[in-house]
Amino acid sequence: MTRTYPVLQELDPGRAQATGADSLASLIWLTLGAFAIGTEGFMIAGLLPALARDLNVGLPAAGHLVTAFSLAYAIGAPVMAVLTAGLERRRLLVVAMGGFALGNLLAALAPGYAGLLAARLLLALSAASFMPAASGYAAALGGPERRGRALSTITTGLTLAIIAGVPLGVLVGQGFGWRATFFGVAGLAVFSLLGILIRLPRQRPGVTAGLGERLALAKRRDILGVLMTSVLTVAGTFTVYTYLSVFIAGVGGLGPQALAPVLLGFGLASAVGTQLSGSAADRWGARSVVIVGGGLALLAYLAFSLSAALEPARAMPVLLPAILIWGFASWGLITAQQARLVTLAPALAPISLSMNSSAIYLGSAMGAAAGAVVIANGAVERLGWVAAGFAVAALLSVLLSGSGTSGRSDGGGDAFSSEASP
Repeated sequence: MTRTYPVLQELDPGRAQATGADSLASLIWLTLGAFAIGTEGFMIAGLLPALARDLNVGLPAAGHLVTAFSLAYAIGAPVMAVLTAGLERRRLLVVAMGGFALGNLLAALAPGYAGLLAARLLLALSAASFMPAASGYAAALGGPERRGRALSTITTGLTLAIIAGVPLGVLVGQGFGWRATFFGVAGLAVFSLLGILIRLPRQRPGVTAGLGERLALAKRRDILGVLMTSVLTVAGTFTVYTYLSVFIAGVGGLGPQALAPVLLGFGLASAVGTQLSGSAADRWGARSVVIVGGGLALLAYLAFSLSAALEPARAMPVLLPAILIWGFASWGLITAQQARLVTLAPALAPISLSMNSSAIYLGSAMGAAAGAVVIANGAVERLGWVAAGFAVAALLSVLLSGSGTSGRSDGGGDAFSSEASP
């Protein structure tokens, strides 16, 4: 028996048309919000050593700031979507971005570790409320004819954050202290908030899937298998990424000043991988892309482990290309995973993609926690081996899933609505 999901109801055509102030150009303020959220979420990995020293905590404890944020986002995203389903969309965006700005100010002024941890939890819940709402707002504003372009404005903010925001945030932190980075992101958030208030029109709430509907979809073995792959691949990524500054210092002998260029290279490779994986999934099938990407990520992690056994001068020719391959493969995998979910159940794409977003953050929490255990045992050189273990488990989960998701991505037709983008 086919079940009907309210979230899949077609957007109101009257709301989907964009004219005048409703033009897609006004979505730049949501792009800025996504840029601020992406910058804050990823830059903290480069600030962990300074945070640990200033707050007088160990590096593993500082790493738990990433774990706590990711867990709060993974759990909070579906819960907040249900709790805020009845709010007018612009109001929700204003409240969420206001909470994000406040969270950054509290982080910048935190007197100790507990205060910073509490601020990061507020940041996670605010981001988990803003990102799905921003995607839904963009999808409705663009209408069926321009929905893809509208949604891409949100993902552009995240992509720019990885390429430029994170390296810039690390440079600011190194030059002016880690608190200055949170002040800077708070300023971006306030700027986005003002633009949303002034330039974006009001928008009635759509209909979102309840927790019961999400759990019902998660019981499908094929969907669950894809989500498990997302968890494991991202866990491998964040095992190393969370402690990348410590890893390249210990293995490659690179000082803090080298971290920003390394992150820039990682971000550029990630952007290329994200773009190419989508077209590759259309041509060769999303499952094949995930297998190839997973294999490349595994090779990169093994190269990390090999470089750890070499002298720093000899490790660099191995380590730096491996970081580029790692960035290219790990973020490309996420795009291919989304295509797998759409191919599995095009009509349920809004729900499954929002669940994949939670799986991604659950994986980042798992990876950061695993990395913390490695660091706590004074074995930074083993981060590559732990990440490789996650990569092997992810490849096994794909191979064991069979060929049911190997078909080419069809883009999900017109199934996307308020939760179509993570």
